[in-house]
Amino acid sequence: MVIGFRRFLRVIPGIMLLAILGFAGKVTEQSIARYGRTHHLFLPNIEYVLWAIVFGLIVANTTGVPKIFRPGVDTYEFWLKAGIVLLGVRFILGDVLKMGGISLACVAVELALSLVLMTYLGRAFGLSPKLTSLLAIGSSICGVSAIIAAKGAIDADDEDASYAIAAILALGAFSLFAFPAIGHAFGMSDTAFGLWAGLAVDNTAEATAAGALYSDAAGKLAVLAKTARNATIGFVVLGYAIYWARKSQAAVIENKTGFLWQKFPKFVLGFLLISSLTTAGFFSKPQIADIANLSRWAFLLTFAGVGLRTNVREMMKQGIRPFLVGAIGEFAIAAITLVMVLAVARFHLV
Repeated sequence: MVIGFRRFLRVIPGIMLLAILGFAGKVTEQSIARYGRTHHLFLPNIEYVLWAIVFGLIVANTTGVPKIFRPGVDTYEFWLKAGIVLLGVRFILGDVLKMGGISLACVAVELALSLVLMTYLGRAFGLSPKLTSLLAIGSSICGVSAIIAAKGAIDADDEDASYAIAAILALGAFSLFAFPAIGHAFGMSDTAFGLWAGLAVDNTAEATAAGALYSDAAGKLAVLAKTARNATIGFVVLGYAIYWARKSQAAVIENKTGFLWQKFPKFVLGFLLISSLTTAGFFSKPQIADIANLSRWAFLLTFAGVGLRTNVREMMKQGIRPFLVGAIGEFAIAAITLVMVLAVARFHLV
């Protein structure tokens, strides 16, 4: 009881910092919009999502994040998962099913493409085999979370995990600025862009943010597509664990079913549960609005955390080759999935 209370006290300062930066992002968005209306100016609508990330980046790369705030800042992934679970209230199961076979086929193609391409590039650039595996797993499924899940399963070195995480984070930050601009340049529909963001952006936080920056509808589909990718994490990590165990470079997996359950992202089940309750009419309209608003507050903390966890100077210390492999692979995957999404959108399949 006492230990739990002490842990709770340790995260309070960081959570307050997340809330302050996230709220500052919301206030900035509203203030710019209000100024534009008052002075009859057309100003670009920059969502609170990006402002929260920018404010976090500024703090992380100027003053840095003091030690007292770090435990609370590290909770940003919890707020991301909570936000996605609560977001389920905005989907009836019919919406989930509308993602359709074509979209799920696109997810499968992206998964296979990422694994093959990153493996080839890692070998071509002379990266260590386990670093190559971590980059392949991170780019195919859910970025940092997948790398962390795989690190222990394949007995990868801390240094390899750091390299892979730094590369994925750098490219995720770039996607926040590049993807919406590319989407508008191609005149992509909300549905097409949401699917593309969910397919091509690795970290769940950045994929959600990129979709939300484009539009509310795009953000919803980005979450769906990204959640479908996340659901494969247990199977992919298990496959790599078995591969390295056979090479006597990782522990043998005795209970494969237990391993899958351990690695499976439980927030996916929470999302489906809330969506099922909404479909069954369990929530009233005011309750749906309140729960949806709670999900936005959770994301507000999440995106502030994304900025605070992105230290550009530390990334640059990791060396150039993992970034080259990550950049070439990610750009190729983004380009191929973009063509794929534009093609299926042309025939009104998404």
